[in-house]
Amino acid sequence: MNNSAQSSVELSAQPHAASRAYNVIQTEKTVPVKMWTQGVNVDEKSKDQLLKTAQMPFIYKWMAVMPDVHVGIGATIGSVIPTKGAIIPAAVGVDIGCGMMAVKTSLTASDLPDNLHALRTELERLIPHGMSPRNRGRDRGSWENAPERVDQVWSELAADFDLICAKHPRLKNTNNRKHLGTLGTGNHFVEVCLDEYQGVWIMLHSGSRGVGNAIGSHFIELARKDMQKHFINLPDKDLAYLVEGTEHFDDYWFAVGWAQRFALKNRELMMESAIKALATIIPKPFNAKVEAVNCHHNYVDRETHYGEEVLVTRKGAVRARLGEYGIIPGSMGAKSFIVRGLGNQESFFSCSHGAGRLMSRTEAKKRFTVQDQVAQTEGVECRKDAAVIDEIPSAYKPIEDVMKAQSDLVEVVYTLRQVVCVKG
Repeated sequence: MNNSAQSSVELSAQPHAASRAYNVIQTEKTVPVKMWTQGVNVDEKSKDQLLKTAQMPFIYKWMAVMPDVHVGIGATIGSVIPTKGAIIPAAVGVDIGCGMMAVKTSLTASDLPDNLHALRTELERLIPHGMSPRNRGRDRGSWENAPERVDQVWSELAADFDLICAKHPRLKNTNNRKHLGTLGTGNHFVEVCLDEYQGVWIMLHSGSRGVGNAIGSHFIELARKDMQKHFINLPDKDLAYLVEGTEHFDDYWFAVGWAQRFALKNRELMMESAIKALATIIPKPFNAKVEAVNCHHNYVDRETHYGEEVLVTRKGAVRARLGEYGIIPGSMGAKSFIVRGLGNQESFFSCSHGAGRLMSRTEAKKRFTVQDQVAQTEGVECRKDAAVIDEIPSAYKPIEDVMKAQSDLVEVVYTLRQVVCVKG
């Protein structure tokens, strides 16, 4: 059946109780796909990709889909994929452990200087960000000489990394130690924000950097080879999986867990640098850890749901158990939210990881101008040039619609607006 026929016949929303804020899509070949997307645009390509993933025989009960859903590689970004006995490495992705960290400081808006350019410059100076083309010498997005603090944290990770490399030597010559405490590119960012009480926050977004990318890519390739070896046909080659109990599964589980630890430490190190930048510009003493949140949104973990232990892959989704704090950022010109989980079991205790893209980066660059970028980021101290047009707020779904669609998943604790944004 072609996609258009499938869309009209099989993608009808299922009736649900008034207390439920999701619709269901399903075909005769799939488990149910529960979608918290009411009032939010979901394109047909995303629905088609979700249904391909939902055909996999090891999906546990159903898939949960968040309102920021959009097409990804391997699986749709904004999906929660519970499985038994297998993992899809491409669903976890190559930005393993990507996530958010935010800390509330004791400072208030009146403590910030009127001109925030010096603060942005200091953040950019202390946190390597972006990437230099390979033919232009040292990568500006990595350390040339890593600080002692980075080496100290790397020493906590080095032994397990050596174990990984002993079995998978191609992972050794990657950007690992030199990327620890660095931002990266794309939608990764460091921001200074104000909450609705004028409290000053630092918020940042990054993951496991080059080494995580290498680990993800390596095991995606191994999973594909396993499928070929055993003549397993898939709805999409990027849904290649590793079976629990096999050597490749065990190696991946160890490596992905390590990359997720690297990502957490990466964010912690960048936060230390960001706090140092703030202290350099603002001489007033302040407490930088009034409240803190550090959460993944691209990862896999073992969890118990409905009385059974399952593997839960969140690709662009945040865990939101009852009372658990999470971070849902908007675009660089929109609100962001510190949220508290409501423990919705049907979503496998999950919520969205952001606003979600409305269009590709290429499309955004075609559609918008630097003048548009300037207008849409008014009041934010940030880059306003052609190189960051792909991150323009209009390239993302309206964050207010996204939050409304998941009102039974999380409650808002703080609403933040950025005043400084450093983009990778």
